[in-house]
Formats: sequence, structure tokens, C-alpha cells
Amino acid sequence: MSDPQISANPLAAPRVRVAVVGASGYSGEELVRLLMSHPRVELAAVTSRQYAGQTVAAIFPKFASHPVARVLRFVEPHVELLAKQAQVVFLALPHGVSAEFAVPLLKLGCQVIDLSADFRLRSAAVYREFYGHEHPAPDWLDKAVYGSPEIRRDAIRTAQLVAAPGCYPTSIVLPLAPLLRAGLIEPAGIIANSLSGVTGAGRKAEVDYLFAECNESLRAYGIPKHRHLSEIEQELSLAAGTPVTLQFTPHLVPVNRGILTTLYCTSRRPSLGPEAAAATNQTIGDCLRQAYADEPFVRLLEGRALPDTKNVVGTNFVEIAWRVDPRTGRVLLLSAEDNIVKGASGQAVQCLNLMCGFPETLGLL
Repeated sequence: MSDPQISANPLAAPRVRVAVVGASGYSGEELVRLLMSHPRVELAAVTSRQYAGQTVAAIFPKFASHPVARVLRFVEPHVELLAKQAQVVFLALPHGVSAEFAVPLLKLGCQVIDLSADFRLRSAAVYREFYGHEHPAPDWLDKAVYGSPEIRRDAIRTAQLVAAPGCYPTSIVLPLAPLLRAGLIEPAGIIANSLSGVTGAGRKAEVDYLFAECNESLRAYGIPKHRHLSEIEQELSLAAGTPVTLQFTPHLVPVNRGILTTLYCTSRRPSLGPEAAAATNQTIGDCLRQAYADEPFVRLLEGRALPDTKNVVGTNFVEIAWRVDPRTGRVLLLSAEDNIVKGASGQAVQCLNLMCGFPETLGLL
């Protein structure tokens, strides 16, 4: 638990020194924004081979008014120097690359929060199946903690290595996990359709993500086996206590940020007809309220309200709503989040707060 005096006056307490490796991508940029303004953090180092030597303000003019951005310069990523500069290191790197930095940093005593997929999976074989190459550090898979605060809060507090969840998995696992854990829905036959903004592909110059290719266009991709499916099925299987196989179809939509997910599930109780559907809807709502009513970054939408990306973009909140269709008896779950904040950097900072004993919402509201 955090000290109430520290919580009341965070500026009076010592700051934790942190570094961001890969700070020039979308997730890295968002981490820089959040960490520069965090009242208990000193952003000690940011790395980018491409922009080494230039100030944060020069590369991200939107931060030019922040005093840290005007003096902090991007540097080449050197593990030994980073370990001397920072107590906690965020890795905002592609999968397969993060592990090359994570392991030596951990051995040098740093705590590591990895935003890639390198430590999310428990099985090296599953990693190889979905990511197409051998895992670079299989001995560390069972030492990593999956960084979903709503599901792994206590383990995150004492973790040395945290694997921040993917954006799609966050939008899918949070609505489903409590219902599977309570046995309210069937673990088989779940369908997930997700719509994501273009930043979900990362900051890279590829034809598929050029403005003229994405604007005024909607398309599915990564089917039938998007790589996030491995992580989603792992976490849902743990919640259900039995293997869960999911049908997942992601779509690219012409917005910058945000994910909207619709989930189709089968109730374990008869739900056909208005009365049965209303009873199931109440049971589903009670389960979600029990799981998330006190969660600082989960908004459960009651009544007629439905998740909307415009209400969560730029925030660390995820919105969740539910409906039971009296015609089909099917349970519908919907969620909305910012893929870069709650789906990446904001959730990583939420984990930092837990690891350091800070109030969980510090720097995120």
C-alpha cells in the first residue's frame, strides 16, 4: 500500500528515475508525454538511433513548452548506461528486439516494463507458432507478469519484469474474463470483431498505411490467425479454467486512435425471450459490476449507453457495455479504448505506479 502522506503530497517525495527505449514510436511518444508530467517520475533517458543527439522538443514539437523536452536528448540505446541512469526501463520496441534489451537490464538490477509481445506468452512454442521465430529468452517467460492491473494487480506490485498487454487483448480480455471465471458464458464459440485506428500498426512507412490507402476505406486483416490471438486465448483460458478458442477478426478503420470491439458469446442459461434475456442481462451486469465497479479505469455503461471511442481517446479508460439479445439468446459485449493509452503506454504507466507503490491513477487522470 502506498503511504497516505505521499499520496496527499506526491511532489514532496523522491522521484523514480525511468528510461524509455524506443521512444520515437507512437507508444514511445505517448510514454514520454505521460512520464514527463508524472509527479513521482524523473524521465532520465530516451533512446532512438534515428534521432540520437536531438532534443525531445525538436522531434515532438507538441512537447516544446515542457522544460524537460527542451533539454532531454535522444541517445543510442546502451544497456550498461541505461542501467546506471534508470531504476525502471520501459521497452517500446518491436517483438523479438525487446528481449535483447530486457534480459541484460534485468540482470543489472533494473525493473523492466516491456510493451512488446516478447514476454506476454507463457509458452515458447506458442510464441514460435504465432510470431514465426524462436523465442529469444525462453527462460524468462515464467518470470514475467502479465501487466493487466485489473487481473494481475497483486503480482504486478512485486514484479521485476512486466509484459504490458496488447491493445486488442485488453479490449477483449477485460469484458470476457469475469464472465468466464464465473461460468456465465460458454468458453466455446466466442467471436470477437475489433476495429482499430491506424496507429495500431506502429509508426512505419508501409504502403498499406499511407493516407491514400487508409482514408475512406475499411478492411479486415490478420485473419484467421492474428498474432494477438495467442495472448487472448491464453488469458481467457486461464480465466475459464479450460481451453478457450476464439474467432478473432481485426479491422483497420480510417481514424488515428481507438479500438471498438464487439464480442458474441453464448450464455450458459436459457436466454431466449424477453424475460429470460432480461434475467441473463442482469446476471451479466452483476458479474461485471462485482469485478470492475471499483476499478479506476474501467467504465461500465448502464442503461442505453454504448462504448464510443471519442469518449476514451487520449485517456486510460476502457468503456464496457453488455446486452442479451432476446431473439437469439446471445450475449453481446462491447468495449472501447485508446489503443495507445489503455492499450499500451497508459496501462504500462499504471503498472509502474503499482510497482513503485504509488497511487494507481497518478499521472493518468
